[in-house]
Formats: sequence, C-alpha cells, structure tokens
Amino acid sequence: FRESDTLSPGEGLTAFDGGEAFGMIGVGICYDIRFPEYALLLGEKHKCNILVYPGAFNLTTGPAHWELLQRARAVDNQCYVLTASPARTTQEEADETSSGKYPHYTAWGHSTAITPWGDVLATCDEKESLVVVDLDLGKVQEMRTGIPVMSQKRRDLYSLQDPNTTKE
Repeated sequence: FRESDTLSPGEGLTAFDGGEAFGMIGVGICYDIRFPEYALLLGEKHKCNILVYPGAFNLTTGPAHWELLQRARAVDNQCYVLTASPARTTQEEADETSSGKYPHYTAWGHSTAITPWGDVLATCDEKESLVVVDLDLGKVQEMRTGIPVMSQKRRDLYSLQDPNTTKE
C-alpha cells in the first residue's frame, strides 16, 4: 500500500480556532505525526492547545510507533494530542463489503487521547469504538508555565521556518 497513490500532500500548516473552550487546534494526517517539526510549527505559529491526527497505522508500525509518536508530540508541544483511527477489518470482512476500488488495508486502530504530560488519557482497541474525554485546557498552560521550553529554546542555535511565510 502506498498512500501517495491516493493522497497528495498539503501545501501548508492546518489549524483552526476551536473557540474560547479549546483555543487553536492543529491538524495533521497519519504520516505527519512522524515529523516533530510540523507539530512544533503549529505550536509556534498558532499556539495550538490541541493537535489532531486522523491516521491508520498498520499492524507493523502501529504497535511499535502509534502511541509512542502521539506521546512524543504531546510532550514536544505541551498540548493534548487526539488521534482517530479506523477500526480493524479482516480481508474477509472487506471482501464482503468492499466495492473493490481500493485494496484492503488492515489498520492498527487504537484511537487515543494524550495529555500535555504525555500520559494516555483514554484509548480503545482495534474494534469499532468511540473515545470520549473531558479536556482540562488548564493543564496546557500549567505545563507551559511549569516547564517553559517554548521561551527557553536556543533560537541562536536553531530555528524552524514556515516556508509559506514570506520574508520582508
């Protein structure tokens, strides 16, 4: 399976205002979670309190990386990370319901909510599930105040640049 056969990359950062209750929410897709720079730019440019990643890791990368990467992005950005994955289906189930347009893909599943501290707030297994959580956005500010990495970065040694931001 090659995602690039059916999906194309975006051309910039994706974030939206979740209103007073949530603040800014950054969005990536499955593969984006592997790139801390993308998440860091969302945090720096948009001050995101929540990062959301719909994704479908497979049965090899799922158990090894799915939760690990979610926890890393939450700690890197001191924010909540929410992921949504399709439930796992077998080849037989797919054969019964599929139109045959795309080959069967077995997803790892495990939709999850991660706290700014990197703890798993809630998760599910590979079956069809709904993950419902209460987010305490005060925890985001508490983390950012308690461990102020955003203000202590060594910008004299390194920096991130959004290629879509024009320099004057």
